[in-house]
Amino acid sequence: MEQITDISNKLNQSVERLGLNGTPNGLYEPIRYILNLGGKRIRPLLTLIAAEMFDASPYNAMPQALAIEVFHNFTLLHDDIMDEAPLRRNQETVHLKWNINTGILSGDAMLIKAYQLLSASPAIYLPEILTLFNDTAIGVCEGQQFDMEFESRDDVTIPEYMEMIRLKTAILLACALKTGSIIGGAEKKEIDAMYAIGESLGLAFQLQDDILDAFGTAKVGKRKGGDIISNKKTILLLSAQQLATGKEKEELNRWISATEFNDEEKVAAVLEIFESLKIKELAEKEMLNYSDKAFQLLDDLNIKEEKKVNLKEVLEQLLKREF
Repeated sequence: MEQITDISNKLNQSVERLGLNGTPNGLYEPIRYILNLGGKRIRPLLTLIAAEMFDASPYNAMPQALAIEVFHNFTLLHDDIMDEAPLRRNQETVHLKWNINTGILSGDAMLIKAYQLLSASPAIYLPEILTLFNDTAIGVCEGQQFDMEFESRDDVTIPEYMEMIRLKTAILLACALKTGSIIGGAEKKEIDAMYAIGESLGLAFQLQDDILDAFGTAKVGKRKGGDIISNKKTILLLSAQQLATGKEKEELNRWISATEFNDEEKVAAVLEIFESLKIKELAEKEMLNYSDKAFQLLDDLNIKEEKKVNLKEVLEQLLKREF
């Protein structure tokens, strides 16, 4: 089996060779820019690893892996426009570095490029891969719409939130693993199991991200309490709203409804409420439920244990970020 570092290096080289040097430069330069902002490129890496698990070369799935990476970055580019985000991976976002119209058009070109890459799939697998990709793409859009609608709602439930993050985050990870499994020649039962692993991984990863935003240290590279400042509906806030009573409920509602406040003061006050209600522990328990499910599904997969090593290592790296 290939080492993860070797697979990752070849993936990075393939991204650099995508052929995005055409004209007009104003269309392609923003695409090159966002694709090279950094990140671990976990989704395409999962695709390559999944193909290898079922006795194919990981690089047989390179076009599909690149398609998933380009699509993922397309969603980030358009999300940044919708969120009016100033930074992406600590660098200026495309719509600010250029302009909104350029961001929209370059994003559109990225989506088309993703389909061009998918078209390189073997004919025997192409219908299944296209159906999977289409279902995933529309699901991601549905998740984004739910997320935007949640901003103006005060009655969002935890099940609704879980479905939103399943669509917005988890199904693309599931798509990555399933796509690689298809290219690898896996049986249907195995392909379905890989999709379930990706879904559970994605849910655990997003719940972990919610926890890190509130309780993480500077090591994780996040602005502590950003979600609290913006009243973002996360597993933490929704759980607190559900459990808070009396003065804690009044205090929480006061901070949520406040239009003028000191950021640090708000974060400290809301975190105190979270800690009183043991919200972190509740969220960690939910995260670990999905994490454990992903590992259990992988353990139950009826293939040689040595074929599982790379995927298990990636899962462990993703789900053991420091708090």
